[in-house]
Amino acid sequence: MHSWDLSTGVDGPGTRFVLFTSGCPLRCLYCQNPDTWRMRDGRTTTADEVMAEIAKCRAFLAASGGGVTLSGGEPLLQPAFTGEILRRCKAEGLHTALDTSGNLGARADDALLAATDLVLLDIKSFDRARYRRLTGGELAPTLRFARRLDRLGVPVWVRYVLVPGWTDVEEDIDGLAAFVAGLSVVERVDVLPFHKLGAAKYAALGVPFPLCDTPTPGPELVERVRGQFRAHGLRAD
Repeated sequence: MHSWDLSTGVDGPGTRFVLFTSGCPLRCLYCQNPDTWRMRDGRTTTADEVMAEIAKCRAFLAASGGGVTLSGGEPLLQPAFTGEILRRCKAEGLHTALDTSGNLGARADDALLAATDLVLLDIKSFDRARYRRLTGGELAPTLRFARRLDRLGVPVWVRYVLVPGWTDVEEDIDGLAAFVAGLSVVERVDVLPFHKLGAAKYAALGVPFPLCDTPTPGPELVERVRGQFRAHGLRAD
């Protein structure tokens, strides 16, 4: 595990206990959590210890209609630990969410997904070559995972980080919107404007921030992209 925090908004409905796991197979150029890349940089913990922390705010989470979100890093790099937390939270009556790139979706067995009320699926790009340049990984596993979630009926919020010069290409967005619109389980698309709030972490780690000279998207661009998703009948925020 890396750390945990309380948040509201895009991590799921209501107030969330967000658990950040360590280790990730991708190296996204805009990653805001470079401190979670390596599993060895996290701290070892147990499911019992995590559940004890969750118990401290369980009443507040339940009253707010919130729950627990597993994020990272990439939580499916540790599927046994992630599945245990999700199952135990579900048994406690808490809403559960899994925040993932889907790159390691094959590691999520059906029991893990049965304990997941919502998947926050971060689809980085719909162009295979651009996806690889942006993340160092392949797009295909994420699309396979999305189709599997659709077959299983697991609700999904798609997350799309809008990076000028990288993920603002109109035809790529239209392609992704068409793909997402074909999935019956997608409840919404969150278009997340690129920001540089994680730049200080790169500096602290002595690692160059790859997109330090990339501008943040203006409101006109953000609205254009949201409009492209809405044109396919999707809710886009």
